[in-house]
Amino acid sequence: MSFPRASGILLHPTSLPSRFGIGDIGEDAYSFADFLEKSGQTIWQMLPLGPTGYGDSPYASYSAFAGNTLLISPQRLVDEGFLQTEDLGHVPNFSDDRVDFHQVIEFKQPLLKKAFERFGSSQNAQLHHEFQAFTHHMASWLDDYALFRALKDAQDGRPWYEWDQTLIRREQHALAAAREHLSTEIEAQKFYQYLFFRQWSHLRSYCHMLGIKLVGDIPIFVAQDSADVWTQPDQFKLDENNRPKVVAGVPPDYFSSTGQVWGNPIYDWERMQGDGFSWWIKRVKATLQMVDILRIDHFRGFAACWEIPAGDTTAERGRWVKVPGRELFRAVKNALGELPIMAEDLGVITPDVIELRDEFGFPGMRILQFGFGGDTKNKDLPHNYVQNAVAYTGTHDNDTTVGWFNSQAGQGSTRDAAQVEREREFCMSYLDRDGSEINWDFIRAVLASVVNTAIIPLQDLLGLGNDARMNLPASTSGNWTWRYRVEALTEELSQRMCELTKLYGRAPETADKS
Repeated sequence: MSFPRASGILLHPTSLPSRFGIGDIGEDAYSFADFLEKSGQTIWQMLPLGPTGYGDSPYASYSAFAGNTLLISPQRLVDEGFLQTEDLGHVPNFSDDRVDFHQVIEFKQPLLKKAFERFGSSQNAQLHHEFQAFTHHMASWLDDYALFRALKDAQDGRPWYEWDQTLIRREQHALAAAREHLSTEIEAQKFYQYLFFRQWSHLRSYCHMLGIKLVGDIPIFVAQDSADVWTQPDQFKLDENNRPKVVAGVPPDYFSSTGQVWGNPIYDWERMQGDGFSWWIKRVKATLQMVDILRIDHFRGFAACWEIPAGDTTAERGRWVKVPGRELFRAVKNALGELPIMAEDLGVITPDVIELRDEFGFPGMRILQFGFGGDTKNKDLPHNYVQNAVAYTGTHDNDTTVGWFNSQAGQGSTRDAAQVEREREFCMSYLDRDGSEINWDFIRAVLASVVNTAIIPLQDLLGLGNDARMNLPASTSGNWTWRYRVEALTEELSQRMCELTKLYGRAPETADKS
């Protein structure tokens, strides 16, 4: 699918300002959409929106279908009548710069429970009708997910594969007993999803009114501790105890000399192909009801994925195993029509990955930070870009541009001191700049390039350093917590970005004429 010439900002909603400890779908989300529109941007890209589990990573969700209820705005719940002002009580002294997920959960969960209790005693027939319609529409995943979360809470948060064997094996008598015993909590979990999707739908409609499209992210894999694996273990390569035989990851790379062990179970692709990839079709369809464009994470895994023996602590003993990606995307396209997909084609890219991407016309990614690690033939240098691509200064996995430019050997990558210095010198020579405003040099380079789509992480627009990095691959702490302050989005910043966007034919009024 071909995309028009445009540009946008990468920002996960958790990074929005809010007095409730985490970015949410409240007024600051609408203000950010206003900022995008004033800055000439027509794309808001974000990370996966599912409920996060261990490590708070959006790439390790409890469900491939559910929404992250931590994003529900308490103030909007008051405005909509689900809570009263006094219900908010004393708001903790949350950090404005970082998300403390544990503290946020402790604050927000009682509020959601109170909203559910008030809803249960409400006489508002329209709201009850809306809720029933929502549960009916989402029943194909919501029933299992609500039971999964209710059981998980009843088990003190333990992963499903540590529950009683009757529940692990999903024996019908055990599931029936759980549904009866936990009926109220199951209904509450459904209600929390209703609140999320209700608020999200309103925000998406507002973005559309401003001419802004939402780019969502589909991780190729799902978490082992998820409703997806618990309810459909036959879709994954598990042993007789429902534990992974092999797990996902990548071989040694830019970020780690021993590779990355992600730990996700790997699909039984043969089984999936046998039923026409029904789970994938349902997943893509559900995500496109939340966003307008999909970024498929780890696209190379649809040609072949790196399978690591379960239990290994590094990825070095993994091996490439073929995947029927062509058959998968044909099935999804036949079921859903033209696919608005961007392919995250980073990592070890072989000819079969390129063939798969190009057969379906998916634009791949170009990362300017990676452009200076080789010679002038490097595909990540702007003069080598192609039109059907998406160019980034960096992604959520990269350091910020300022952080990258000022980086030291061994910090955030496997580069040594000589490599770091050589890349910095090449960068300044290539861009013909002294690096004093390296973030704007990078922004100008990707906006001026031939690619249809240019995306800038907000951290780069703000010129922030390493402290604002969103994620460091192969690390297990300190990730996903960054937030910006409301005063950061100035009129001057908006104007400067808008001028560059217009200059390079990416603003709405100029894009069609380019």
